[in-house]
Amino acid sequence: MRAAFPFVAVLLGDPHGSRWGQLHPIAGLALDGNRADDDPTYDREMKPRSPLYVTSLVAAAFFMENLDGTIIATAIPQMARSFHVGAVSLNIGMTAYLLTLAVLIPISGWVTDHYGSRSVFATAICIFTLASLFCAGAHTLTQFTLMRILQGVGGAMMVPVGRLIVLRNTPKDQLTQAIAYISWPGLTALVLGPPLGGFITTYASWHWIFLLNVPLGITALVLTMLWIENTRTEVRHGFDWGTFVLAGFASAGSVYAMEMLGGGEGRSTGPAVLLGVSLLSGVLAIVNARRRPATSLIDFESMRRKSYSLSIYGASAFRVSVSTLPFLLPLMFQIAFGLSAFRSGLYLLALFGGDLSMKAIVIPLLRRFGFRRILIVNGFITAGTMVACAMLAPGTPVALLLLVLFVHGAARSMEFTCLTTLAYTEIPSERMSRANGFLSAIMQLSVGMGVAVGAITLRLVAQTAGHSAALPQLRDFRWAIIVMAVLALGPVFDSLGLSHDAGSGTSGHRPVPEAESALV
Repeated sequence: MRAAFPFVAVLLGDPHGSRWGQLHPIAGLALDGNRADDDPTYDREMKPRSPLYVTSLVAAAFFMENLDGTIIATAIPQMARSFHVGAVSLNIGMTAYLLTLAVLIPISGWVTDHYGSRSVFATAICIFTLASLFCAGAHTLTQFTLMRILQGVGGAMMVPVGRLIVLRNTPKDQLTQAIAYISWPGLTALVLGPPLGGFITTYASWHWIFLLNVPLGITALVLTMLWIENTRTEVRHGFDWGTFVLAGFASAGSVYAMEMLGGGEGRSTGPAVLLGVSLLSGVLAIVNARRRPATSLIDFESMRRKSYSLSIYGASAFRVSVSTLPFLLPLMFQIAFGLSAFRSGLYLLALFGGDLSMKAIVIPLLRRFGFRRILIVNGFITAGTMVACAMLAPGTPVALLLLVLFVHGAARSMEFTCLTTLAYTEIPSERMSRANGFLSAIMQLSVGMGVAVGAITLRLVAQTAGHSAALPQLRDFRWAIIVMAVLALGPVFDSLGLSHDAGSGTSGHRPVPEAESALV
């Protein structure tokens, strides 16, 4: 597959895409990724030199993909009536999307190395946009599920490849700002998705949830052709089919098993067995990958670096933990506080405000204190604000409630940005695609499991207290959130092993060893 749009070239009888490139210069950019190298007439100046353009484009694509994963939740009842099925049956559409992401994200680095970053990113946007259009036109649950799988194919390439494009186009000293800029869409989508979905389904119809992606996708596609270079690595390796199959089953099986356990429907024996088999498959994938280091989808060389391994281990616990709050808090506000769904959603906007506020000061703070100290101190702040969220009561003043949510949003935003940025500070360019592909898969799994882990924890706490799992009490929500707060401390203890100057080339922090050792 040489081109970003091979089907267009084939339809025109021009498999190499040269004639289509002459007829349509924008499409021609994607059809011939090497044109810049072998064609003296290729105009490099049509692309802006500033990384800001590329970062803004990738951030917009991230927002579109992340929002699509959360906005559908409030539209499920209306969609169920449209498809003439029960509301619970619609979960298959959401699960199919997550499973596709879990299976395909790990190969994003290999695909990019072979076919070029712009070609893969443009194709991913095209697939995602077309699948959104087809989702809006679906008449049956089967059609909708198939289109969600197709959407997942696009999303699985769009997010990790977009992040890789930013990493390759951004100087090290600007990496923190770039990561902060592209990381907030995922956090924002968790908060804005449900209320926005409720607004659209109330005043329009569920079809518009997907139709909104069409103009956004077309705009992103055109700008991708104009702004992004079609870079690829000089050294390419074969495809590790064994690890792909084993890791794909492990990822998909784990996500599906956690979804079933979180739903609490029927016996838990089947999902528990599936989870165990999936974990075994994951172990076999690691063993198989170690036997083939040259072609492995797992970059063990990068994992020897503490800055990268921290984002795999401790950070995964943090991502799971923090991702539970957008699920647990609205339930607590509605079930335990007696608030409406709309008002509960509005309260969560304070998290969004905290996310945005931290972006302006993350760089000065990193320059002053460095990654190590911020990850440790801010980790405790994040966990502490989660405990504060658990202690909220129906009589809590609204101003205090919003302040707690705002501070938590700012703290989690800082931790997300630091963990993601630190992961890439010591990765050489030739290993960037594999390191990014594996980390993207881990990030997707941990965030995707957040709701399921939150639901399982809440049910276990309620059952332990002798309460109904279907109607948990306020104390059940409190203990569930406190358990998640403890889990959020994962990167704090992992960060103790970091050197005081970890990531200093990116943060600009220059510690004085004596002063640092006295403070932390």
